Amino acid sequence: MEELVRYIVGQLVDDPEAVSVESSDQNGITVINIIAGKDEIGKIIGKQGRIAHAIRTLVKAAAGSKSRKISVEIIER
Repeated sequence: MEELVRYIVGQLVDDPEAVSVESSDQNGITVINIIAGKDEIGKIIGKQGRIAHAIRTLVKAAAGSKSRKISVEIIER
């Protein structure tokens, strides 16, 4: 799942090397953190959060067959 998020975010930003994607398990929930600088955050979130919502929807749809809970967080560096 982390690779899917890394690919999507890499296509959205100008400098994919400046963005990192990390995942961890917390209480049975997989948390995927997208860590980026202020310049790249706007491209990841999109107008009114539409791109961020779309990323979360894709990740939940991909994880649906495995019946795991997944959360995607966007963090500014």
